[in-house]
Amino acid sequence: MRRLGELEAEIMDRLWAWQRPTTVREIVDDINEHRPVAYTTVMTVASILYNKGWLLRAKEGRAWVYSPVRSREEYTAALMEDALGTSEDRSAALTHFVEQMGPEEVSALRKALRTAGRRTKA
Repeated sequence: MRRLGELEAEIMDRLWAWQRPTTVREIVDDINEHRPVAYTTVMTVASILYNKGWLLRAKEGRAWVYSPVRSREEYTAALMEDALGTSEDRSAALTHFVEQMGPEEVSALRKALRTAGRRTKA
């Protein structure tokens, strides 16, 4: 999975944070509070994200509203899977990754492994 481009990530960040269907106008107005970006640029990138399968869209009045297909967490997990896939020794890479985690993250990982284990047994 390819990482999102800068503007793609800005758009996805807003949609993930807002957790509701959103128009290009809302996204442009929010980005413009930090830096200038043209409406047509955001509209083009939103269409590209839709064509790549990252966004759903539906007509609401005269405007398209966009929603993310995947959660931020699913995107992050896919990036982690790709990163592990570049290693010739996935177990060693995973071990190094876990060694860098803090206690709360290790606890969350243990909980996720227990949950995954229960699903496997079912």
